[in-house]
Amino acid sequence: MTEHFEVVARDGAARVGDLRLADSLRTPAVGDDVLADAGSLWTDERSVPEGDPERLTVLPNRGFPRGTAPEVEDAFAPDYPDVDFPSAAVVTPDTAGDHGADAYVLSGAPGFVGHGSAFVDAVIETRESIPDDTALVLSGVATPENVPLLAYAGVDLVDADRAVVRGTQGRYLTTDGETRLEDLDELPCPCPACATSVADFDREDCVDHNVNALRAELARVRQRIGAGSLRDYLEGQSRFQPWLTAAFRGFDQQWGYLEERTPVFRSATMAATTGDATRRVEIRRFADRVTSRYRPRFADRPILLVPCSAGKPYGQSKSHSRFQDAANYRAHKVSLTSPIGVVPRELELTYPAQHYDAAVTGRWDAEEVRFVADVLARYLDRTDYPRIVAHVPDDGYRQVVERATADRDVPVEYTVDGHPTDADSLAALAGALEGERSIRVSENERATVRAVADYQFGEGAGDDLFPDFETTGRHPKQRVVVDGEQMAALVPEYGVLALTLAGARRWVDSDVPTRRVEIDDFVPQGSVLAPGVVDADRDIRPGDEVVIEGPSAFGVGRATAHGAAMVESSRGMVVQPRHVAER
Repeated sequence: MTEHFEVVARDGAARVGDLRLADSLRTPAVGDDVLADAGSLWTDERSVPEGDPERLTVLPNRGFPRGTAPEVEDAFAPDYPDVDFPSAAVVTPDTAGDHGADAYVLSGAPGFVGHGSAFVDAVIETRESIPDDTALVLSGVATPENVPLLAYAGVDLVDADRAVVRGTQGRYLTTDGETRLEDLDELPCPCPACATSVADFDREDCVDHNVNALRAELARVRQRIGAGSLRDYLEGQSRFQPWLTAAFRGFDQQWGYLEERTPVFRSATMAATTGDATRRVEIRRFADRVTSRYRPRFADRPILLVPCSAGKPYGQSKSHSRFQDAANYRAHKVSLTSPIGVVPRELELTYPAQHYDAAVTGRWDAEEVRFVADVLARYLDRTDYPRIVAHVPDDGYRQVVERATADRDVPVEYTVDGHPTDADSLAALAGALEGERSIRVSENERATVRAVADYQFGEGAGDDLFPDFETTGRHPKQRVVVDGEQMAALVPEYGVLALTLAGARRWVDSDVPTRRVEIDDFVPQGSVLAPGVVDADRDIRPGDEVVIEGPSAFGVGRATAHGAAMVESSRGMVVQPRHVAER
């Protein structure tokens, strides 16, 4: 628990925070002006310092280099005292824990920063051992090139030591690496230190520039975190050094660490421009839920496989309007797309199906074919369609369908000759579905509500929560009504359901697992803050619909932090209530 650090925005494991001193410092940031080291216990016995409300005091400590035996660390790790001033404790991954500090300095950082797997392991082990609402500090490693990755991993404070040292060595740092001063033909930076000629630019100027560049990059990182787009930036930024790419991909392999902290939806458009996009939490989560939670309500009809469209949601695009006109809604439309995978018609609004931009080349690579075919195969494993109508072009799409259906008895009919929107192709599609009964608008609307409930709350939730209901309003602004009372509304911006109090009570009384936030004896008048939380389900993710329960209140709202952070934190907003009733 901390009194001096508060997380104010989250983007996966990355956070924007306020280090609350006499003058607040917005993190991630360079902490040189606020860090005060009380000294090493290796060289001398040191008493507890007086502390300073304007500084973050690093308590007397013993640092350990990377590779130190755990038994040595345990034997010599200091016992940190309880203090009433802003403080930081020095830890290793093995000695990390709740020592009552506001921040934790990870010892030996220069030994693992620069090594992909070692960096991933050290940061995750430390970050998961210290309280969520404390700052993580790495010293002696930050450069303009690597701070986006440091922040993405969950680092909150750095120092400028490495930038300064490289400047004194005549190394000019930028976001894509470093250049020797003697190799510079011009100064590619508008900072004050670079407001001179190359001939007059010396090592002292280089130091100033390096620190300016580091601070500028951290400002860019903070903005990206606030916008929910740090991952998009890092997919390009991590390409400049092999170890950055290795560490970036290493975090993708640590599903639990990133998934717990990644929101279920964002307002920012996802830039799916590299092969790494298929490993994003949002992509894998969508594919997993579609192939484990979602159940199509039209499995007795043919499935119509179609290509995605540049316009989103797909159903509002010109190409999909032509597909549906030709098909006359006589099949269950499912879109194939890289990097999302498989998008049933009912989930076309649901994040990230309408929130991504992909690089369109007209050609699929082997990894794209493999990924989408695997998702389609898993989807078909859970269905019992009588036949498959594949209205897809003869390129990667067809390879996907052929690969996913190779060992199935379900007949597949291809209807595209040339381009999917050609007159002959559309005529073939209409002919393939002739005689099938059209799906009514009301059937589609009801299926959408139940499909979103399955996706959002868990397998079977749609039928359990809404066995009998009607919809009002025009799609996509649908409201779910039971016996004249509104239970939920579909939020078209994100394709999720927002429950009313009546809907929340129905959720609590159902067999569907409820995500609960238990609060103290008060009635929320605004946001629920961490100090008011007694307990929270650990499977809560940022953006999840949650029930708020306490001795004096019952409510429903949206989580702004994951469940563990709600319980561990002592500051900050954790739930945005939508409706609250006094008990």
